Parts: sequence; C-alpha cells; structure tokens
Amino acid sequence: MHSPSPRSLVDLPIRRLNRGDLVPCADLCEDRGWPRDEHRWGLLLSAGTGYGIDAPDGKGLAATCLTMPYGSDFTAVGMMLVAGRYARQGIGRRLMRHVMERAGDTPLTLYATEQGQPLYEDLGFSPVGRAERVGGRFEAVGPGGSPAVSASASPSSSAVPASGLPSSASSSVTTRPAAADDLQTMVRLDLPVFGTDRTHLLARLPAFSDRLQVAEEHGELVGYAALWPSGQAEVVGPLIARDTATAEALVAALAATTDRPLRADVDARHKELLGWLTEHGLEPLSRTTVMTYGIPDLPGDAARRFAPLTVATG
Repeated sequence: MHSPSPRSLVDLPIRRLNRGDLVPCADLCEDRGWPRDEHRWGLLLSAGTGYGIDAPDGKGLAATCLTMPYGSDFTAVGMMLVAGRYARQGIGRRLMRHVMERAGDTPLTLYATEQGQPLYEDLGFSPVGRAERVGGRFEAVGPGGSPAVSASASPSSSAVPASGLPSSASSSVTTRPAAADDLQTMVRLDLPVFGTDRTHLLARLPAFSDRLQVAEEHGELVGYAALWPSGQAEVVGPLIARDTATAEALVAALAATTDRPLRADVDARHKELLGWLTEHGLEPLSRTTVMTYGIPDLPGDAARRFAPLTVATG
C-alpha cells in the first residue's frame, strides 16, 4: 500500500479534539520525542481548544494544534505536532491556516522551535522575543557553598535590563504553599503582568500542580509559581514575581519539594535568573522564539513575567 500523496494529505478533514483523544495526543508527543504529557494535555483540552487530523493509515493522529484563548486580546497557539511519517508534506501548514482562519481578527502568539520558525514567518508571524529552556537537578547550594537564596537584604540588579525597572526584594519576602483564598489575589497580581485575564487557567492550577507556592512581603502577595509533572521532570511555571530575588525564592522553595529534575522555559531577558539557575545545577536545553501575528508585542509586564505555565499557553 502506498502512502497518501501530499495532495490527499492536505485534504484530510480537521476536527475538534476532546478528552477522549488524550492517549492519541500523548502517542503523537512520544512519536516526536517529547514527553507523553497526558496530564498537560488534559489541562490544555479543558481550558483551550484542540484541533487534530486523523492519520489516514488509521494509527492515531497525523497532526495536532492547540489554541488557548484570552478573550479578544489574543490567542496562544501551541502543541503543533505532525507525526514523523507525515512530516514536510504540508499538513502542518494546513492546520495552522485553519487555526488562523478560526481566530479571525484575534491576534495570535506562539513559541516557535528552530525547525518551525520558517513556517510561521511565511504565514506572517514576527519574532518578538526568546525563551531559554533549562533543566537538570537543582542543587540547593551553589558554587563556593552559596545557598540557593541569598539572605542579603540589598537590592539585586535589574531583572530585565531593557525595562529599567530595578529589583527590590528584601529579606522580608517569604514564601508558603498557596491556600484556597489566595486565588483571587493571584488573579489580581497576574492581570497586569500577563496583560490579560487568565482566570480560566489559574483556577485550574491547584488541581493541576504538584505544588503551588506564593511569595509575600508584609502580607502583600508579590509572586507565585507552580510545579507540575512532565515525564521524569517537574516543570516550574508559571513563574510570576516582583523581581529576580523573589523568583529565586519561589524556585528554591518548589525545588525543595521534589527529588525529580526541574525544567523551565525562562524569558531570555531574565539573564540574572538564568545565571542563578545555571549556578544551581540546571543546564541549557533548547531555545524557542516568541512570535506574534496581528499584534506588535505581547502585552503585560515582562519585568515580572519570568516563565509561562507552558509554552502552549503563552
């Protein structure tokens, strides 16, 4: 039996995915060398909209794509996957065009791999930033015996030099596990940082995460972060913090709760945090390019936005 021609592949119907597709979605991740991540797919399909193309050979899915809406502000696009046996035959482009048509006038954003970036540029997306993926065993004590979080009360340098906003964390910042009544405060903190309302995602974090941690100073919430499982690792994300020192405190607190390796996709502008993570055992793994369509840049406050929940959610 011959494989379908490229023309027949791009004519295959596109359908909405549902929770019954969790295993085929995970199989497709595994096909492309990604962690299966059924746990993450469950979150994405409940909070977002998945699109898929069934494989013409009857073996699962040929391609997937996920959209995460944030009202009319923008929609994040992620989990664009094409089975290896159907790669480079136009099926990914077909699926992206479908997503763009469904979005209408709503701006789009995504994190592009090096392999995927040319396709997105050809479709009209523009690069606006970069994320650095780091991972490995977190070492609570860094080189020279330095602790994971310094006890110094002196301000650190700017978390995002381009912003001109200095860090201002002090020894009075504390972290603790999030409580049920923290959610509304987290949403209020998150809104100006992310740039749009993502209550539909944050409300799912307590059930989705292995650990949800908040940072406070004098009773005021100044940051939060979640830790969730992905394959053999634990992912830190989202990571929202007033400054670099607060972000470090949240990461250190989360790392202390697991024996698994950590992984995070850190906004590349946060060089100080990336350096600190490297000092404490994490290594560069890969990088992605943040791209937008129909909007010149991402909204919100990059100085306090250290890492996404996952690149699929923006």
